[in-house]
Amino acid sequence: MEAKNTTLFHLEHNISLADYVSWKSGGKAKQLFIPSSLENLQVFLKTLPIDEAILFIGLGSNLLIRDGGFNGTVIFTQKHLRAINLLDNQQIYAECGAACPTLARFAAKHNLVNGEWFAGIPGTVGGALAMNAGAFGGETWERVVSVQCIDHQGELHQREKNDFDVGHRSVITARDEWFVGATFQFEIGDKQTSLDKINQLLDKRAATQPTGVPTCGSVFINPPGNYAGRLIEACGLKGYTIGGAIVSEKHANFIVNTGHATATDIEKLIDYVAATVFAQQGVQLAREVKIVGEPTGF
Repeated sequence: MEAKNTTLFHLEHNISLADYVSWKSGGKAKQLFIPSSLENLQVFLKTLPIDEAILFIGLGSNLLIRDGGFNGTVIFTQKHLRAINLLDNQQIYAECGAACPTLARFAAKHNLVNGEWFAGIPGTVGGALAMNAGAFGGETWERVVSVQCIDHQGELHQREKNDFDVGHRSVITARDEWFVGATFQFEIGDKQTSLDKINQLLDKRAATQPTGVPTCGSVFINPPGNYAGRLIEACGLKGYTIGGAIVSEKHANFIVNTGHATATDIEKLIDYVAATVFAQQGVQLAREVKIVGEPTGF
């Protein structure tokens, strides 16, 4: 299929989503669509029923698909919708499927700084926009100038930053739209210094977090003035397992699929950890991970 074809659809039915999420677990989607371009996505969305459930997936981090699957259409953006362009000497436009670490390095190579922390987000621009993802003290919407969204009918909309209610790991809008790209603002600086900082941050991440294994990233949001990982560890939950899911020995705010975890195993472990922390520490942890789909088959 040609990259700019707007009529041919890469559409698969009744397909397992385990290979599309970083936890490598979960059920099937009624159908999965891989757009070859933004124009292709617009044409496809116009073909869907107005009440069709739609789920956008980039790298599939921060996402748990229940074992019963998703009774709707999944849009997989990471394969093609990943263009990154320099707009001027301080602004960059990135499509929703672009990986956040790629954005960080692109900015650095163009002598733009203070976005190095994007390298610590194990997801795509679309997901980072949807949840105001952050790492190493930075948050996505601190750098947003404007966003491009698409609605259920395939129409594109340019939105300004103040059109959204942005909080810590949350972004609220009254519209039924999805992010397909954004313009980011950075400061001018030194390329090599920025690249060195990215490498230092990635080394720190590798030293303190489980990498190279199936996780979703951080499971819980850090409560004000505290750390979820510290609270979980204080409850003695490092290494606690349910089925094939285990609380990481390296960082307690990560749950690892040891190779055969079901989505049910993972969700039960999430609930158990939250309940234990509340019982022992008196803190109600809020989930950072998004859980979607049906508990049993549709």
